[in-house]
Amino acid sequence: MRLLDRILDLFLHPNCPLCDRPAEGELCPACSRQLQRCRRSHPQQLWRGDVPVFAWGNYSGTLKRAIAALKYENHPQLARPLGHDIGRAWLKTPPVRERRLTVVPVPMHPDKQRQRGFNQAELLAKHFCEIARFPLQSHGLTRVKNTQALFDLNPEQRRQTLNEAIALGKAFHRRKPKHPVLLFDDIYTTGTTVREATRALKNARIPVIGVAVLAKAGGDDVRR
Repeated sequence: MRLLDRILDLFLHPNCPLCDRPAEGELCPACSRQLQRCRRSHPQQLWRGDVPVFAWGNYSGTLKRAIAALKYENHPQLARPLGHDIGRAWLKTPPVRERRLTVVPVPMHPDKQRQRGFNQAELLAKHFCEIARFPLQSHGLTRVKNTQALFDLNPEQRRQTLNEAIALGKAFHRRKPKHPVLLFDDIYTTGTTVREATRALKNARIPVIGVAVLAKAGGDDVRR
């Protein structure tokens, strides 16, 4: 192989970001198989109560590793296969009959988004919509408070930290959506962030049907 061909191959086919083995796509075959073992057998199982949740997988194992690589190791390309996985699961077992929904990602504060370079919820939602064929509105909500990381906080501390942290975005200030909103996020833990996002929308009389997430923290419903 010529030197130029080797250089092009290096850039066109980077190694798997999870294991550093050769990969034709975003992930190597082994990590792709391990990722599928993290799927929930019934992603619509939590579609009930005041915050219905559609969760593709459990926040553990290879899925947890993939989310970390996406968010903290600058691998935004992982949003494509992960978002497509959620989209295919939604089409296979849709939890609602509505054929038209407006997908709104949970927003990130502008300062944090500039630091990271992207909002992972927005990227995942974009690729979810490519499969589910829903319109995406990235500016339906905005983060008005630059809150601290939530993972070390208990539910009450999360609630206090996120109080009025999310507001209606510029897009919905100009024009309300024609269809009910499906919120979208990467991880669902206690539901505090989703409830705050829902509050902002419902205060503007915009209906919210629930949230789709890549991973649900806790639980053991994993496809073996």
